[in-house]
Amino acid sequence: AAGCRGRCACVCSEALRAAGLGSRVLIWRFLGGGVDQGPQQPVQMCGRLTWLRPAVTSCLQAEHSADDKQAVQELWQETHRQILEEAPDLVVLDELGLALDYGLLDANAVISTLQTRPGRMDVILTGPAVPEPVMAMADQVTELRRDRC
Repeated sequence: AAGCRGRCACVCSEALRAAGLGSRVLIWRFLGGGVDQGPQQPVQMCGRLTWLRPAVTSCLQAEHSADDKQAVQELWQETHRQILEEAPDLVVLDELGLALDYGLLDANAVISTLQTRPGRMDVILTGPAVPEPVMAMADQVTELRRDRC
């Protein structure tokens, strides 16, 4: 994706392009709060792209509340359900590594879900701190070296 200003922009462009071509795409942004969205309020784009963030009112950091952790875990439960039951064509798990690093999610649960996903499903992981066993489950990994919402 030559010409993209940032890796995140390239991944989003790839996801939008896939949705525009008829693929069912999910983007789950685990640390991007500030909009109090949550699993019950997904943003739909291009008719086939679903974008979801946790139900929190600020960006999540290493220091977080029990409510923040619960919001991320609820987002993961919906992610797990969508991956296994809805079987989208492309799943982008944005900032997953930091969610694991901050103790908001369990790496074994993530690995288990990704191991049992349908074979035709592509998974893209973005962000820093993705553990090697989780990285091995992805089709593409984009490491972002700057933490920000």
